[in-house]
Amino acid sequence: MMTPPRARCQGGWIATTPRPPRPPRRTGRAATTRRLSAACGTTARGSPTDEPGERRAGRPAAGVAAGGRAKVVADMAKSAFKRALLKISGEALMGDRGYGIDPEVLAHVAAEIADTVSLGVELAIVVGGGNIFRGVSESARGMDRTTGDYVGMLATVMNAVSLQEAIERRGVATRVQSALPMSQLAEPYIRRRAMRHLEKGRVVIFGAGTGNPFFTTDTAAALRAVEIGAEILMMAKNHVDGVYDKDPRKHGDARRYATLTFTDALRQDLRVMDATAFALCRENQMNIIVFDMNVRGNIQRVVSGESVGTVVVKDSEETRFAG
Repeated sequence: MMTPPRARCQGGWIATTPRPPRPPRRTGRAATTRRLSAACGTTARGSPTDEPGERRAGRPAAGVAAGGRAKVVADMAKSAFKRALLKISGEALMGDRGYGIDPEVLAHVAAEIADTVSLGVELAIVVGGGNIFRGVSESARGMDRTTGDYVGMLATVMNAVSLQEAIERRGVATRVQSALPMSQLAEPYIRRRAMRHLEKGRVVIFGAGTGNPFFTTDTAAALRAVEIGAEILMMAKNHVDGVYDKDPRKHGDARRYATLTFTDALRQDLRVMDATAFALCRENQMNIIVFDMNVRGNIQRVVSGESVGTVVVKDSEETRFAG
């Protein structure tokens, strides 16, 4: 008869039970990935940088039924662009007020943006600050132009943070990046980080313009669109549904263009945006769509490739070199 193993303690010897043999440890890449995922609190397919409640673009959140997943795939097919940049003027956020932000208008814009993101497009936004402060007009009243422009940049950050909060209430993860350092309010503008946010399905709002005076938020929109590789620059106007050959408010026979080339716009002196922004778009062949953002669903229609507003396209050989 075998004697059970014993262990010595303070009062003498006690019998112990042998420990069962440890199963062989799994090796290989899959096992290592599982161990690392368990240690980091993520799934094997997740990412340590994903935050609770977020999902990557085009991937349904956990718990979505088969019907919901099919709907997400169907929605993705509706987007005509992989990545787009939306320019929103500050005046569009104040509604009928003479100053500041109208909460109802802000909620409407946030709902439009959330619906657009559901189509599967990677969306970045540049917002103006004219509803709070406009440096150009204040400089005409005696304020130094540089100072006025910097104050205007602060106004754009105020709008960006307000818009971020409204969008996130709709369940869409959003980041604000500022061209001026404001670490407690926004991330610094870093191109690669912005693109990574977009790849993860987050909306990125660029504040503080370009960070330099004498440049408008139109120029900031054109610059950021080129930098992040956007396929389209969407100019959302306030009660203006496109580009006309004349001012439609003064001329009843004004004609709206459905399609326009950069050369045609320059020849006819059509004010699509400021000259610096327009030149940047033309140089980099960045197509522009001008439309009225106050019409419900217009942003989704633009992203879906429907004919809305006026499209400014790159020059053809005939228009580029015509006399």
